[in-house]
Amino acid sequence: MSESLKRLPDSELAVMQAVWRCPIPATRSQIEKELPVSMAATTVLTLLSRLAEKGYLTVEKEGKSNVYTPTVTQDSYVAQESTHFFRKLCGGSISTFASALCNSSLSRQEIEEIRRLLEEGGTKL
Repeated sequence: MSESLKRLPDSELAVMQAVWRCPIPATRSQIEKELPVSMAATTVLTLLSRLAEKGYLTVEKEGKSNVYTPTVTQDSYVAQESTHFFRKLCGGSISTFASALCNSSLSRQEIEEIRRLLEEGGTKL
């Protein structure tokens, strides 16, 4: 997998998030059970194929079925998307980002949790 991951469209991201919640390797039916909304089996298969083509999954034959293994961790994808978001929306300004967080609908407790994680250097993420 390259250092720079390609940003996933919402439908592919939903499937990828379902894969991350499954035991590895995962079957299509296990992945479908983890999806937040119901999708036709053919749609799920199409999205899984796209994810494999993009390098997010490996596909192996197990009996008559395929099993899927993520090649990208959720943490690495979220980290890249966070960096992209930070640079694009906040212009790389930490004060703009912090101000946006403080003015968002985050609770005081959530903001304190962010502060605690930052003070710990993100070692418990």
